Amino acid sequence: VRRGKPGCLPLIIFNGVGQSIEVLEPLIEAMAGVEVITYDVPGTGLSDTPALPWRYRRHAELAAALLEHLGHDRVAVMGISWGGPLAQQMTRLYPQRVRKLILTVSPPGNLMVPGRPGVYWRMAHVKRFTDRNYMRSIASHIYGGTIRTDDSALDEHIERLRPPSRRGYLYQALTMWGWTSLGWLWRLKQPTLI
Repeated sequence: VRRGKPGCLPLIIFNGVGQSIEVLEPLIEAMAGVEVITYDVPGTGLSDTPALPWRYRRHAELAAALLEHLGHDRVAVMGISWGGPLAQQMTRLYPQRVRKLILTVSPPGNLMVPGRPGVYWRMAHVKRFTDRNYMRSIASHIYGGTIRTDDSALDEHIERLRPPSRRGYLYQALTMWGWTSLGWLWRLKQPTLI
């Protein structure tokens, strides 16, 4: 939790597959005054890997319990990539808690198809977290912005990476398997930024 100004709507961020909270540091720093809540989902960063894979519903229940523990009735929810479906599921299950929804490179389920299929295979490989040379070789294909052109930005990103457990990474991938919001996404009433 990074505390913000009193009275400001807190923001909970759900990160991408395999990503630990350290990767979010530059984004969090750029949001001065906003209370930001994030955590390593089970199987990533410093969180334990569960015995069995979780569905997005269970991840949303964990997030709701965390917000309850922190005393937050209403929040803005942001989902980045893999975290986008979690943000959608959280909004569907707990509409009274979610005041605003932000979806960043977020699919409506595992029907997502990147512009180039080769990008998906580079991105999906756990090796991008464990092999710095591999990450350097694929970064310009899977990321945008300054990481494509600025070696120091890429170096900073690589330094923030904390490899997920292999089982945790697999479990996160399985979380998305068969999940889709296409049948109900249009029913969400919260203001949504995409």
